[in-house]
Amino acid sequence: MSKKEKNIKIEDGSETLENEGATVENDIEEPEVSVVEDEETDDAEDDTEKDPLEAALDENAKLRDQLLRTIAEFENYKKRTLKEKAELILNGGEKTISAVLPVLDDFERAIADQTEDPKAIKEGMELIFHKFVKTLEGLGVKKIETDDADFNVDFHEAIAMVPGMGDDKKGKVIDCVQTGYTLNDKVIRHAKVAVGQ
Repeated sequence: MSKKEKNIKIEDGSETLENEGATVENDIEEPEVSVVEDEETDDAEDDTEKDPLEAALDENAKLRDQLLRTIAEFENYKKRTLKEKAELILNGGEKTISAVLPVLDDFERAIADQTEDPKAIKEGMELIFHKFVKTLEGLGVKKIETDDADFNVDFHEAIAMVPGMGDDKKGKVIDCVQTGYTLNDKVIRHAKVAVGQ
């Protein structure tokens, strides 16, 4: 058998010589492998462990601040709303009073008038009455119609039943004792009526 020699390069730089299954190593020192704990890597691991915690704490602080601000805004809103509501209750009738004051002025002028003529006094009262009705209509107050109307419990209050009026008057309003009114289509006073039986 002939001898074959092979040179094989190894990663650490040493060469081995193979000779028919026998290995002879050159005297090249192998590098020492030692485990050195790197303090920087431990610090990096600690930082990565602290980062999620710090991030969570920061997020918690931001959310807490946002919550406190929202609560403060809501409290301010409640105070402002209560103040507006109180002002509305105290001064809500201002529009109505302002609309009625001209009618009051007409009454004062009618009382101050020294006329003895009953016809002139009656005409003056009718003018004031019509002006007052127009003022109320401008504020959304309307009279509930009762003339030859069917009795309706939503608008009418029966205070008397009138028998013997005939079949055509049965369930109909016969007479209105007190006028009823609606304010913006809401009944504020039912009409007191006598109903045919």
